[in-house]
Amino acid sequence: MAKTPEPEKRPGFFSQIKSLFRFTKEAYPWLPWAQLAILIGGILIGLVVGYLIPPLQWWTLLLWGITGLMLGVLAAMFLMTRLSTSAMYTKIDGMPGATGHVISTSLGRRWQASDTPVGINPKTQEAVYRAVGRGGIVVVGEGARGRLTRLINEERSKAQRVANGVPVTVLYVGHGDDEVAISDLAKTIKKIPKAIDKATMAAVIRRIESVSQSLSSLPIPKGIDPTKVRAQRPR
Repeated sequence: MAKTPEPEKRPGFFSQIKSLFRFTKEAYPWLPWAQLAILIGGILIGLVVGYLIPPLQWWTLLLWGITGLMLGVLAAMFLMTRLSTSAMYTKIDGMPGATGHVISTSLGRRWQASDTPVGINPKTQEAVYRAVGRGGIVVVGEGARGRLTRLINEERSKAQRVANGVPVTVLYVGHGDDEVAISDLAKTIKKIPKAIDKATMAAVIRRIESVSQSLSSLPIPKGIDPTKVRAQRPR
């Protein structure tokens, strides 16, 4: 009798922290020393506060020292989280699928987007992604801007046809003029002024999905795991 395969175990909290630390340390080797300095600084601050607040007792110093240590742990974790985000953007910059990963995980509830592109050139991997939110429709091009013209125009025309009157914003990911760096993409989309209400947003999503062609048969680059990224292959 064949054994039922056991469900894959998800990494625990401390395992995730360890993986995040290793990933961030690769980009910022000085991270452990910075975190150690923050912990020591937190303890010292706690001891100073305990010394200045009467009555001065050894157990009050101990409690304030522990409090400072806890605050230091939080500050060290906050530093690692911020640096890990920066390291992720640095690693995925220029990789196919990076745009999908960002818009599908970093836009929040006011926007809906997928890590699957709505248009793609299978030969060159130029791709177009779409996000729908309170700011309207955003079409994002990933790849060489010159080769994205047709894909961008097709998606913009489709959006204007099925959502007449809803503003359509076109963005290009890159480092050239009028382009948005991958690290600034989510912030740029979130800053788009509100143009439609929730009901209109839901209606637009339904209309677009009803006319969108399935791309499941194409070699589409899905969103990427920032902890497993590999060196970019030349286009």
